[in-house]
Amino acid sequence: MIRFTDVYMRYPAGSDVLKQINLHVEQGAMVYVTGRSGAGKTTLLRLIALVERHTRGQIVVNGQNLRRVTGRRIPLFRRNIGVTFQDHRLLNERTVFDNVALPLAVAGYRYQDIKKRTSAALDKVGLLSKEKAFPIALSGGEQQRVGIARAVVHRPALLLADEPTGNLDPALSLETMKLFEQFHQVGVTVLIASHDFDMIKKMNKKIITLHAGSLLPHGRCGERSAPP
Repeated sequence: MIRFTDVYMRYPAGSDVLKQINLHVEQGAMVYVTGRSGAGKTTLLRLIALVERHTRGQIVVNGQNLRRVTGRRIPLFRRNIGVTFQDHRLLNERTVFDNVALPLAVAGYRYQDIKKRTSAALDKVGLLSKEKAFPIALSGGEQQRVGIARAVVHRPALLLADEPTGNLDPALSLETMKLFEQFHQVGVTVLIASHDFDMIKKMNKKIITLHAGSLLPHGRCGERSAPP
């Protein structure tokens, strides 16, 4: 599903953010990417989603060499990817339903399909009763779940989550991680970036660790990978 081969990422007039990354995530896997702030976790996800372009090396996602995905092909490539953010990025002037339906509306789905898929996604995250509410009326945990529903409404093969529990208390964090696990159980490949190692090691999934832009060898600093 995802393969990095000797990947480097450097921003203009800066140092390498990622250095010689070699990584393989199999289709249907659930993997946590951990490391301190600034380790390169967000950049790794942005490269996979083609929000950023890597400087050197090769990235292959779902059989596609990302160097060859250019211009008008990028939106089509992203239709197979769902992304959630720490800050939710919801449209406060639109209802919960409209926020979740947005990817389908942009892709040109019929209203009947938009209604069905959006309602199903909201039901999955336990927010169907809030579909007419506005984001400002929701708690932080509910806003995060709206973001997750929006990320999965188009049924992507790959789900990327960037610090999805960064603003949540421990109980809500665990609840959110279990929600991602449910998507993994139906075949979605899930890649989650989080600095909360104490929590994610409880999930019994594969963990990879970044430090200053490099992947740490298995087991360094007590952060041992769990069985996939």
